[in-house]
Amino acid sequence: MELRFSIFEDFLALVFPKTCCLCKRSLFDFENQLCKICIANLPIADYHLRPQNNDLVVKIMGLTHPNLVMSFLRFTKKGISQSLLHQLKYKNRPEIGAELGRIYGSILHSVNLQNNWDEITPVPLHPLKQKRRGYNQSEQFANGLSESLGIPVNISLERVQFTETQTSKSRIERIENVSEVFKVKKESQLAGKRILLVDDVMTTGATLVSCANILHRQMVKTVDLAVIAAGKA
Repeated sequence: MELRFSIFEDFLALVFPKTCCLCKRSLFDFENQLCKICIANLPIADYHLRPQNNDLVVKIMGLTHPNLVMSFLRFTKKGISQSLLHQLKYKNRPEIGAELGRIYGSILHSVNLQNNWDEITPVPLHPLKQKRRGYNQSEQFANGLSESLGIPVNISLERVQFTETQTSKSRIERIENVSEVFKVKKESQLAGKRILLVDDVMTTGATLVSCANILHRQMVKTVDLAVIAAGKA
């Protein structure tokens, strides 16, 4: 049975070869979503080296209680990070999020940050949007981080209001637009926990601030923030 499955997998790989989501080169068996060359060229930010003292911390200072605030990649329009996020969110490529989580988790592990958290919590999508997309891209990122860091994912937040796109809104408008959008699930036990809250992208930080403040009201010990990519407000 295993031999048959292996032959079938080889046939699929021949007819539908796995390719890198950036350069489209055929991937080796040990590669997943991204080839080694493209991984080496990722615009990796250094926030994990100064997670308490960077421009992302400054961006949300006074709006919540930031502890560690990090982004895996630097966001640039028409750049690598935008291409990855576009495929992840709009091209039905959830595994890209998981793979980015695994890569970033290894980076965080290399600087011994894995002992800072008890749980990883993704920013939720509204159920209608998640049904339409088929998955939550932030949850996929969280799952990848979980694999590398050995920390469980806890879906402790839910989105209770469907908000319109934030793209054209100002910073203040974005904060007001999500101020009452999220809530904690009734069964969640969060008191005293150290939470890593994750999302796909951070611009003004409005969504993350809203979620972080809700978690703080549950008497968590700390809420740290991590995103796939961060751009300017």
